[in-house]
Amino acid sequence: MLYSGCVRAPCKNSATLRIKAPDTFGGCTIALDKRSAKSFIRINDRIRAREIRVIDENGEQMGILAPFEALKIARERGLDLVEVSPNAIPPVCRIQDYGRFLYEKEKSERAAKKKQKIIVVKEVKFSVTVDEHDYQTKKNQAVKFLQGGDKVKASLRFRGRQMAHRDLGYNIINRLIQDIGETGVVEFMPRMEGTILHAIIAPNKRPEAQKPKPPAPPQQPQQARPPAPPQAQ
Repeated sequence: MLYSGCVRAPCKNSATLRIKAPDTFGGCTIALDKRSAKSFIRINDRIRAREIRVIDENGEQMGILAPFEALKIARERGLDLVEVSPNAIPPVCRIQDYGRFLYEKEKSERAAKKKQKIIVVKEVKFSVTVDEHDYQTKKNQAVKFLQGGDKVKASLRFRGRQMAHRDLGYNIINRLIQDIGETGVVEFMPRMEGTILHAIIAPNKRPEAQKPKPPAPPQQPQQARPPAPPQAQ
């Protein structure tokens, strides 16, 4: 059914989208599951394929059936028919509880997000006139960032007449790259952008060499037992 002039507005305290129909329909409100609208998962009567491969709630193959036959079996068992692999030929559908399916899907997505490592680019700023103490402090800071899994942007700004001595800036950034050593890998070599010289250093992902196992302690030789005394006849 088509509604002309519908207005969609998300509710602040609800997980549904509410579509208000025109007054000719009595001002009725249709609630749609926000998760279903996002994932576009076909279930039950929305499955349009001519034939589907069906898996029951126990994970066993039921063969290729027509959608109405599989839906009849699902309703007899008090479950739903969910299209889990729409791009397969024929599409794969499973008989299961749809609410439980959405719960497990969101749970696996949250677990996958927790395992993802978010790489942050942290900037370490230098100047042409940086002294040795300040340089060592910022170098140690860059090493700490790299060991924590973050990228480092080493930047150096030229001011006024310092632009005539760009080689000094390149020397500082190149020295930083050499001092970092195997802790980081240069992702972008030093280059100029306006009055700023910068380079990007990424953490080194190469596996560390395995430490050799300590040698096992030598086993002490077993002492020979003294011979048993002869028995008296």
